[in-house]
Amino acid sequence: MIEVKNLSYTYQPHLPPALLNINLTIGEGEYIVLIGAKGSGKTTLIRHLNALLLPSCGEIEIDGLNTEESKNHIEIRRKVGMVFQNPDHQIVGMSVEEDVAFGPGNLNLPSVEVGQRVKRALEMVGLSGFEKRAPYTLSGGEKQLLALAGLLSMEPKYIILDEATSSLDPASKEKVLTILDQLKTGGISIIHITHNMEEALRADRVLLMGNGQIIADGTARDILNETEKLKALGLSPPIIVELMSRLHPYYDKQKSIMTVDEATAEIYTWLENNK
Repeated sequence: MIEVKNLSYTYQPHLPPALLNINLTIGEGEYIVLIGAKGSGKTTLIRHLNALLLPSCGEIEIDGLNTEESKNHIEIRRKVGMVFQNPDHQIVGMSVEEDVAFGPGNLNLPSVEVGQRVKRALEMVGLSGFEKRAPYTLSGGEKQLLALAGLLSMEPKYIILDEATSSLDPASKEKVLTILDQLKTGGISIIHITHNMEEALRADRVLLMGNGQIIADGTARDILNETEKLKALGLSPPIIVELMSRLHPYYDKQKSIMTVDEATAEIYTWLENNK
């Protein structure tokens, strides 16, 4: 598991803390979404999870490996992969095959195993047959899938996405999200930063951040149904949640309706009861 204990972080001594006394445990196979306004500390937090940043106070352990110890960094970064918003920042190969092979190739693995890992990763993201393509010829969605394949070839236990779906078209976005669901089913933990509340609904657990702190931690239904709290932080609730809140007093908020199907069933019930 990932354990974050009393984590605080300050970029400069004269600035207020970017993170303040964060305590967090992430278990195997969890799908966690981080939400919060810009500057709330989301990206600063996830950069601590693979030792890109080190705590000003507190400590972080990845499967028992403390991020403060530099000897652990290679193994930590193998376990914890990151996908950023712009996939061009992660592409290093002259071909799709070469790019995916870059990570496992640096682990001093036999060439046969590297080839097997590349093949499996490309199959998982639906890029089989693209091996010889130059990355610059791919669409934005395909480049993001390539970045994900590069991580999967490292066989990580945790995958972190920092708004990695924000610039994708709907079809590409859905493809990436479906792959994440499959990875979670396979026991890989997902930590996903997003401003899209509909994406957040897919999570097992939502962390709401504000002013460098985790101010709410619960199920997607519990957190995303708090419309007033979300709006106070500059966040828009999911569309269905906002719709149902506007139908007050006909709608009992305790029912926590989140999906189109749930809303449709509830509205039909009202219509039947008020004929």
